[in-house]
Amino acid sequence: MSDAIRVENLRKSYGSKEVLKGISFDVSRGEIFALLGINGAGKTTTLECMEGLKKYDSGSIAVNDRCGVQLQSSSLPGNMKAGEALTLFSKWQKTKVNSDYVKRLGVAPFLSKQYGQLSTGQKRRLHLALALLGNPEIVILDEPTAGLDVEGRVAIHREIRKLKEQGKTIILASHDMAEVGELCDRIGILRNGQLAFLGTPAELTETAGNGFLLKVGLSRPMLFDGISELKVESQDGCDYTFQTENLEDTLSLLIETIKKQGASMRDIHVERAGIEARFLEIAKEEPDESDAV
Repeated sequence: MSDAIRVENLRKSYGSKEVLKGISFDVSRGEIFALLGINGAGKTTTLECMEGLKKYDSGSIAVNDRCGVQLQSSSLPGNMKAGEALTLFSKWQKTKVNSDYVKRLGVAPFLSKQYGQLSTGQKRRLHLALALLGNPEIVILDEPTAGLDVEGRVAIHREIRKLKEQGKTIILASHDMAEVGELCDRIGILRNGQLAFLGTPAELTETAGNGFLLKVGLSRPMLFDGISELKVESQDGCDYTFQTENLEDTLSLLIETIKKQGASMRDIHVERAGIEARFLEIAKEEPDESDAV
């Protein structure tokens, strides 16, 4: 299978800050490839360089087919109707509006509505329909299901699978790890401007080893900053998620700490670390001193 996209030694700086530090990867024709990273990792810059929206300092990018793009943040004039946008974009691209795509993406019911009247989910559907005009062989989707309800999310996932069945190449950026695990053939994770992981979802979760997520509901918020053995993965009010590879020791220390601070445990749940936990572990790892800008 030949490459649809090849990125080699890509570098990009903003002033004195180097945000891409020589990353290289390729995307095969017909695969769904996820490019992931927390804010500041260089994901958006990489995508914008691939899309031709941003100049890079050195390296090379080869995009070997016609490309359609759905940006994470884009807009149209508020008084433009959805149907008018499709007609205008199709004339720019010297093609015809694909009524099948319009129907399958759920755009048909609001063709006569002005863009400013559309919900966030309707705008996302319209942007995807615009990206698919001209029947591109490569489609770059940046947060395609953001703002969608369950029905809309399912519809977009169904469409992405159909595109793959047609042999299209999909580049997906998403914060929804369930979406990534469900749809993607391979994953690239950026950290601090470098490629920290490249492989399949299964390979990503396999590297989690014996990791666990310990989810605990407490009677009140607590401070765990001074306890290095208790690694807080996330917090939502009184609900905490800890990541550990030694479940017994972590649980014992947690119970002891809760008692010392006069709190109580109202709920506890243990699960093996999955794709989301492993992504966070890789994406948030501290860079080597040699990587510092």
